[in-house]
Amino acid sequence: MATAQIIHGDLLDQEVDVIVNAWNRNIIPWWLLLPQGVSGAIKRRAGLQPFFELGRMGPIPLGGAVQTGAGRLPHKAIIHVAGINMWWRASRASIQDSVASAIALAQQQSYQSIAFPVIGAGTGGFGEQGALELMLQALQPISCAMQIRIVRFHAKK
Repeated sequence: MATAQIIHGDLLDQEVDVIVNAWNRNIIPWWLLLPQGVSGAIKRRAGLQPFFELGRMGPIPLGGAVQTGAGRLPHKAIIHVAGINMWWRASRASIQDSVASAIALAQQQSYQSIAFPVIGAGTGGFGEQGALELMLQALQPISCAMQIRIVRFHAKK
C-alpha cells in the first residue's frame, strides 16, 4: 500500500525527483490556454520548454499521464496528468486514474520521490477536501516504495 505525506506549501519547492502538473487532456493547444493554478506557476518558473514538449504529444486520455523535461525547475521531470475533462470538470475517475497513471509512470522511470498537487481541486471544481480523499483512496491498492507527497498549496507570506 502506498502512503502519502500530506503537507502545506508550494509544489514547486519540493525536494523530489518529479512533480505532477494537473493539466487538461491536451486537446486545446497550450498556447491558446492561459495556464492558471499549478500550470501557471510551472510556466512562470520552469519556462515554456515543458509546454512545448507537452504540445507535441497530442491528446492525453482522461486520467492519463505523460512526462516532459522540467525546464528551469530543479526536478528531473514533470509528469502531466489529464485530471479534467473537456468541460473543465474533474470526476472521481479522472482524479483517481490520474494518481495511478502518474505513480505508474514514475515507477517506470525509477524515480524515488514524487509530489502531487491536489488534483481536481482548482479548475476541476471538485473541492480540495473531496479531491484529497479521492487521491488517498487511489493510493491504497498501489504497491510502491517511492516517497509520495501531496502538497496543499499555501502561498508564501
